[in-house]
Amino acid sequence: MNYANIKKYDIADGPGVRVSLFVSGCRHHCKGCFNYEAWDFEYGRPYTAETEAEILEALKPGYIAGLTLLGGEPFEPENQVELVTLLRKVRETYPEKSIWSYTGYVYDKDLVPGGRAYTDVTDEMLSYLDVLVDGPFVEELKDITLQFRGSSNQRIIKMDKKGT
Repeated sequence: MNYANIKKYDIADGPGVRVSLFVSGCRHHCKGCFNYEAWDFEYGRPYTAETEAEILEALKPGYIAGLTLLGGEPFEPENQVELVTLLRKVRETYPEKSIWSYTGYVYDKDLVPGGRAYTDVTDEMLSYLDVLVDGPFVEELKDITLQFRGSSNQRIIKMDKKGT
């Protein structure tokens, strides 16, 4: 897996100050995407054990509210394999911090058994999330007044009580 960027002080992609990992690779190709460079699975840098250690260290300060995964597309099957390990370590190391993920896939359609992005690690990956923002960005439904979403079709789904 490659990644496009790590933001260590992100305030736009979830509540509080967060560490955000922008992964590479996305098949949605949404019109008007803010991060179209990351559609390419080869874009950016290789995700390594050092990258994982850097993210875990960046999450350490008490003022960091949690981790957010964006892209590209975190739920592309190729990316799930790496990200499930990161999420497991984040949850074990920082159980008090929230974990958010954005996806262009639809939770109850694409991330369920038989869904187009469902893999043998999807359920585990979802189990670590506090919030999932799902649905493709639709330029015609763009609404800059929406908090933590780009278009009105996208949903903020609280996966458990720690989503805020």
